[in-house]
Parts: sequence; structure tokens; C-alpha cells
Amino acid sequence: MALELTSPLARRLGAALFLALVFGFTLWVLSPFFAALAWAGILAYVTWPLYRRLLRRLAGRETLAALLMTVFVAVTLLAPLAWVMFAVAGDVAKGAATLRHIAAEGLPPLPAAVYGWPGGEWLGARYAEIQSDPAWLRARVEALGLADPATWRAVAGGLGRNLAKFGLAVFALFFLYRHGAAALAQFGRVSTHWLGTAARGYLEAVGVTVHAVVFGIVLTALAQGVLAGLGYWVAGIEAPALWGAVTALISLIPFVGPVVWIGLSLGLLAQGDTGAAIGLFLWGALVVSWVDNLIRPLAISGPTRIPFLLVFLGVLGGLNAFGLIGLFLGPVLVAVSLAVWREWLQQADDAPASTPDPPAGRADGT
Repeated sequence: MALELTSPLARRLGAALFLALVFGFTLWVLSPFFAALAWAGILAYVTWPLYRRLLRRLAGRETLAALLMTVFVAVTLLAPLAWVMFAVAGDVAKGAATLRHIAAEGLPPLPAAVYGWPGGEWLGARYAEIQSDPAWLRARVEALGLADPATWRAVAGGLGRNLAKFGLAVFALFFLYRHGAAALAQFGRVSTHWLGTAARGYLEAVGVTVHAVVFGIVLTALAQGVLAGLGYWVAGIEAPALWGAVTALISLIPFVGPVVWIGLSLGLLAQGDTGAAIGLFLWGALVVSWVDNLIRPLAISGPTRIPFLLVFLGVLGGLNAFGLIGLFLGPVLVAVSLAVWREWLQQADDAPASTPDPPAGRADGT
């Protein structure tokens, strides 16, 4: 009798253990590719309207439309990004060579224009102290590890891994275009089965957040890069397009973009180009930064109905937890959590107010 009572429970526990093992090992096998698949999903979602329009023009030929869209995304987005990565790596290598030269030969003379700055005499004196101690300077340069071949092997390995991830994202993007609608419908049915009708609200929150983050962060960063590159070109900075691309990449992190144009302004000032330095600084402060400070909060907080502080913390926390893909995953997780919270609040407001029980009457009924 006891065996008959416990056998259904044993079967349920065995089934649960089997499913946990199967899905656990599946996630473990796929875990190295999560970042690439997430990038592919984001790219597919953002460009989906363009894909549907192309599909209609091609009379429903899904394979051809998916192939053309994949090539278009690779050429317009990923190829320039790969070029920027190689260009930045080349500039870092040149900078490392300059630092090694400084470690071996000492610091070059300070530009004469620096002494005309406010506090320039004090700065010149400190510079002369460092210049007179080549051993200390050599130790500081060596501490950076730029002369160590292992550092450059790690940089090359990281660059190769990122390019491989982008290549895998492009490969997966084709299949998302081809089968994404069916997969999303299946996911919606399963999530509704387990979570009820609330799953639709969660999926809507994810979609709205991804759309807002793409337009609020990525497009804002691109706008900053274009405006900054224009300022670099007018100021006479070498390779203004490259520095504009670097500004756009760094501006993906909110409020970090000014590091680039402030540094370039200081470089111009050190070279004696005071007018160009002041003009670039004012352009960055009055034009480039306002794109970040004004447009980004409106573009993100408006559609998602999420306070910009939470989005900002989601972006930074996502970067810390997941890397670059955390720019999107962080705000998405915050949006879903906030959607659940608002659902609970709605349920609490809709619940009938509890009324106290009437006082018990006496035994005689009075």
C-alpha cells in the first residue's frame, strides 16, 4: 500500500530530476554562446521591420530576404565595428611603443606654451622633477605591463574572441530572420502556459525596453560620435573619423564620452593651439554632452515608463555583470522586475478590502 502511494511521487521526482539534468547540461553546453546569441537577438529585433518590408518586396521568399538582411547588417554594423577595433588596437600598440621609448630615453621637453597656462610654472616644475628621475619613470611604465609579450598575447586573444562572437552573431542572425517569428510564438505559448496571461506583459516590457535602450543608448552614442567627429575635424585633430568612432563606442556608457574630447582638448592646449582647444571644449560641453544629458533620458524613460535612475543603474550594473551585452540585459531585467512589481500593485489595488467580522451576539440572540 505504501509503495502504491509513493510511486506517483517517485515518478514526479524522477521526471523533475531528469528535466533538471537535461536543461542544466543544455544551458552549460550553450553558455559560451549566450553573448553572441543575445547580440543576434537584439539585432534581429531592431531590424525586424526592415526585414518584413524586404520580405514583402521579395514576394515572401524568406531565405533570400534573410540572407540579404544578414549581409546588410554585417556590412553596415559589424564590419565598421571590426575596423574600429583593429584601429584602436593599432593606436594602443603605437602608444605602447611611445611609452617604451619614453622609458628608455626619458620624457621629451614640455611644450613652451604650457608655461603660459594658469599654474603652468608649477606644472612645469613637477614635470621637470619626473623628467630628472628616469628610473622612477621606467618603473611606472614597466608596471603597466605594456612591454610584456604576455599582455599583447592577451589583447590579441581578446580581440580574436570578440571577432569570433560577432561572426557567430551574424551566423545566428540569418536563422533568427528565417525562423524567429515561429520561435517567438512558441516561446510565448510556453511562457503563457507557465506564467499565465501576465507573461504577455513581461514580453511586452522586454520588447519596449530593448527598443528604447537601442534608440536611447546606441543611437545617442552614434549621434555623439558624429557630432564629436565634426568637432575634431574642425579643430584639426588627426584621424577625426577614428576618434569620432572611439567617442561613439565609449559613449555607450552614460556620461563617459566627455573623457575623449576633454583629453583631446588638453592635447591641443599642450601643443599651443589654444583657440582650437577652447573651441573643441566648448563644442563638446555645449553640443555633444547635451545629446547625452537631454536626449538619452527622454528616449529611454519615456517609452518604458521607468525612472531614468533605474535605467542608468541597470546599464552600469549590466556592464559589470555581463560585459558589453549588459548594456541591454541590465535594463531589460530591471524592466521585467518593475513590470512584476506593478502587476503586484495592481492586484493589491483590485483585491476587495477586508472587512472586520461582526461582533458575536449573546447566547440569547440579542
